[in-house]
Amino acid sequence: MSRPGRLRPTLRLRLTLLNGVLLVGAGTILVVLAWLLVRDALRPTDELLPGTTVVLADGGRMDAAQWQSELVDAASGELLAKGLGALLAISVVGVAGAYAVAGRALRPLHQVTATAQRLGEATLDQRIGYSGADDEVAELAKTFDAMLDRIASAFEAQKRFVANASHELRTPLAVMRTEIDVTLSDDDADAAEYRRMATVVRDASERANGLVDALLVLARSEAQAGGRLGRRSECDLATGTANALSAMRREVERIGLRVQTSLQTAPVVGDPGLLDRLAGNLIENAVRYNHLHGRLWVRTGTDGDRSWLVVGNTGFEVDQADVPGLFEPFRRGGRERTGARGSGLGLSIVRAVCQAHGGTVRVVAQPGGGLEVTVTLPSADAVPAVTDARDPVR
Repeated sequence: MSRPGRLRPTLRLRLTLLNGVLLVGAGTILVVLAWLLVRDALRPTDELLPGTTVVLADGGRMDAAQWQSELVDAASGELLAKGLGALLAISVVGVAGAYAVAGRALRPLHQVTATAQRLGEATLDQRIGYSGADDEVAELAKTFDAMLDRIASAFEAQKRFVANASHELRTPLAVMRTEIDVTLSDDDADAAEYRRMATVVRDASERANGLVDALLVLARSEAQAGGRLGRRSECDLATGTANALSAMRREVERIGLRVQTSLQTAPVVGDPGLLDRLAGNLIENAVRYNHLHGRLWVRTGTDGDRSWLVVGNTGFEVDQADVPGLFEPFRRGGRERTGARGSGLGLSIVRAVCQAHGGTVRVVAQPGGGLEVTVTLPSADAVPAVTDARDPVR
C-alpha cells in the first residue's frame, strides 16, 4: 500500500525514468568519445622539430607545442560546453517525450482501471472498446472485455437461478399454507378432510425437500467441477445404473415401458454418491419424460481408458437446437417451470457431476421423439484410486 504524500512509482514514471537513464547514458558516452577524439586529432605539431614556432594572425610568434596545447584545451572546453548543453536539451526533450508516449501507450490500462472501479450490478454492460494498435495493450483490453462478458453471463445466470429456485420453493410452500388455511377455516371439516389436507401437505413437503436435496447436490457437484473431489474410490457405472433401474421399476411398469439393457462393466474412479445420482437422474428423466408404452434403453461399457453410460428414451420431440438449453437449471424438456414433476435440475446435475470427474455428456435428439444421453468418464485404469482426497482427478 502506498503511503500518503509519497510519489508512487507508477509504470509510466518507471518507463520514463528508464528512457531518461538510457538517453542520458548514451549521450554522455557520445560526448566523452567526441572529446577524446578531438584531443587525439588536434596534434599537428607532433611531427615538427622541437623549438619550431608558428606565426599567429597578429604577426606574433609562439612555440608550436604551446600553441597546440592552448588549441586543444580551447577546443575540448568548447566541445564539452556545447556537448553538455546539447545533452541537457536532448535529455529534457527525450524525457518529456517519453512521458507523453508512455502515457498514451498506457491509456488503455487507465481505462481498464476506471472500468473496473465503475463495475457493479448495474454497470456490467460497460466495456473498454479499445480501438488502437494491435499490440499487447490491445490484447489486454480485449481479454478484459471478454472477462466482463463471462462475468455478466454468469451473473445473469445466477440471478435467473435464484429467481427460479425461489419460485420452485415458493410453490409447495404456498400449496401447504393454502390447504392448511382452507381446512382450518372450515368449521365442518371432519377427519377425512384433515387427512386429505395432510396428504397434500406431505406431498408438497416432499417436493420441497426433493428440490432442496437437488440444489445441494448441484452445489456440491459444481464446487468440485474442474477441481478436487472430496471422495475418490473405484466404482462401477453398471451397478449404479442397475440400482437406478430397480428404484424406478414400479413407475416403468405403471406406464408400460419396454426396457432394453446392456450393462457391461464400466469401472470409474470418483465420488460414489455423485455417480449414483448421475445414473439415477438419467434414468428418472428417461422414465418421467417418456410416454405410455414407450421404450427405454440403457447401455454401459468401457473401451480402455474411457467408460460410458448411454440412456435413451422415446417421448415428445425435441429440436436439436434446443438441447443445450436442457442443461440450464429448472428447464424441463426445453420448457421453463412448466409445473411438471421433478425439480428441473436433472441434467444440470449430470453435467456438473461429469465435469467434476473430468468427463463429458452429450445429448442427441431422436428423430421420432425422445433423447439419447451419453456420459463418458475416465475409466479406473486411466485414473487410479488414491486415498488422499486432495489429489485431483486427472
